[in-house]
Amino acid sequence: MKLGDPFLPRMPDQESALPGRNTPISISDEHFILKTSQTVETGQDLEVAMFGMGCFWGAERKFWEIAGVATTSVGYAGGYTPNPHYEEVCSGMTGHNEVVRIIFETRNLSYVDLLKIFWENHDPTQGMRQGNDIGTQYRSGIYCYDDEQLASAHESKKIFEIELSSKGFGATTTEIIPAPNFYFAEDYHQQYLGKNPNGYCGLGGTGVTCSL
Repeated sequence: MKLGDPFLPRMPDQESALPGRNTPISISDEHFILKTSQTVETGQDLEVAMFGMGCFWGAERKFWEIAGVATTSVGYAGGYTPNPHYEEVCSGMTGHNEVVRIIFETRNLSYVDLLKIFWENHDPTQGMRQGNDIGTQYRSGIYCYDDEQLASAHESKKIFEIELSSKGFGATTTEIIPAPNFYFAEDYHQQYLGKNPNGYCGLGGTGVTCSL
């Protein structure tokens, strides 16, 4: 099923989206696994990236395991509702995606390295779903913080679509846009699979290698 499939959920428009609130969700600063600040923005030799690739629990773990990642956090982005709560995002009436925000060390890791991890660890052809997880919050997305990231994301998409096509997959439905506001998810979602090692993880790729 693809992005326009009538059986999949559809994005709300701004007028019908939930109103949200002015107060952001408060979370603890320390990353449960890395013991770094998960609320830091950027710093010397640090860069930020943001991806949506299905349930954010498994996506976050995939990135915190990578050498050169300084910290990770999960949240909501790409919709209309300010400071949404999880239940609101799950309703499909915020327009937000479940995303992982990554702060990485540019001396040890490149943005292209992260794009390769992104493409290989989910199915970017499924539209508003990942496997059994169905909803607008599970869509594939790359949210770029500058023109260089945008260019790299679009080029990587072209390359991976060719590789997917050679293996019988359809076109990608990944949205690639300038980074919208990022809203932290509730504290219990942060590093969820570190706190709950046997918890649900719906992350899964296509088995196709992205040769970036």
